[in-house]
Amino acid sequence: MTATPKVALVTGASSGIGKATAIALAAAGFQVIGTGRHTARLTAPAGVTYLDLDVTSDESVAAAVEQVIDRFGQIDVLVNNAGVGATGAAEEFSITQTQDIFDINVYGVIRMTKAVLPHMRAQRRGRIINVSSLSGFVPSPFMALYVSTKHAVEGWSQSLDHEVRDQGIRVLLVEPGPINTPFAGHSVQADTPMPLYAAGRRNYDELIEKNLSSGDDPAVVANVIVAAATDPNPKLRRTAGTTARTINAVYRVAPARSFDRVIRRFNRMPT
Repeated sequence: MTATPKVALVTGASSGIGKATAIALAAAGFQVIGTGRHTARLTAPAGVTYLDLDVTSDESVAAAVEQVIDRFGQIDVLVNNAGVGATGAAEEFSITQTQDIFDINVYGVIRMTKAVLPHMRAQRRGRIINVSSLSGFVPSPFMALYVSTKHAVEGWSQSLDHEVRDQGIRVLLVEPGPINTPFAGHSVQADTPMPLYAAGRRNYDELIEKNLSSGDDPAVVANVIVAAATDPNPKLRRTAGTTARTINAVYRVAPARSFDRVIRRFNRMPT
């Protein structure tokens, strides 16, 4: 008899890391459902089925998960990749805009996870892989809002992993560094800019463009996600890419004051 392929659901799969992940999981033998807000115009890669999904909508999330269960009978892996960047000084974001970003980057992860947990619990198995960031464990000036969402995802994921591990479910983190994607161009700009921060914003824009253009290919992150999905004894967190590995190594051994200087030098700020 032919074994039934495992089923992976990947959010934000229309481009970048999400699309690369969907392709890599399909190549690894998964039946993959990739989601995006508007997928009708997309050509699905081999082994991938596209499905419309808005992670900010309770109704859309519930309907999408039920559709996957009805069609494929199970969800073995959820990859929470959908998210949006946010650039500008912390003071420049209104509370409304802050709430909107959290609704996508944090509450979207929570909605998706809560929707699949009952199915995974009934199966007594499942992997939930949350795409965090280098910014999930280090600060990044002029990305405070984005960084705070990734810190939130990290804390929530680590805590949830302990709660569901006895049910056969693992919640894992993948932390990419700069990746060569249109991330910066798709990032939300602060809605109440202040002249005080204009020079810092310009410096950040130049820096992020340089770092992303020389960043790792999205396939690097996709391969790490596949490893997290298939490793019999998975690690809670995995960095992805050269910069993330380097910064992580420094972060774990450097004294706090020294690491503070590293962050300022990395961001071309006075030390």
